[in-house]
Amino acid sequence: MHNVFILLGSNMGKRKNFLSKAKLLIAKEAGTIARQSSIYETAAWGNTSQQAFLNQVIILKTKLQPDALMQTLLNIEEQLGRIRTQKFGPRTIDLDILFYDTLVVKTNLVTIPHPAIQYRRFVLVPLVELSPRKIHPVYEQTVTSLLKKCSDHLAVKQL
Repeated sequence: MHNVFILLGSNMGKRKNFLSKAKLLIAKEAGTIARQSSIYETAAWGNTSQQAFLNQVIILKTKLQPDALMQTLLNIEEQLGRIRTQKFGPRTIDLDILFYDTLVVKTNLVTIPHPAIQYRRFVLVPLVELSPRKIHPVYEQTVTSLLKKCSDHLAVKQL
């Protein structure tokens, strides 16, 4: 079984409901959710003229390989009404693979670790909650260290 850290985010409609539905589908189609962070609310990053996001990180135990897992997550996004019309636009659900064991992977479908982890407090705060000593396999630093150095100053409020 592989340990995968996945970020969930939603800023449309009933945001908590979308997070819950996504977790149910992930557990049904991809593996077992071993742990989950608190839910955090954060102002939108990138395109700031939209509703705030709810974000959460889960740790998934899965047998799926990276591309198969990413395809499964994309299918779940589609099932939950995600329509990709603009970069950093509003979304019912966003599912990103942050870490997959200690692998560094780049395919046409997925880049692991997620290339923007170190720039986003809304990712690092729940990661630190779950696994403060998790080492980023590219930067060879803990996520706690990356959070301390993060230049993103958007508030990340635990619900």
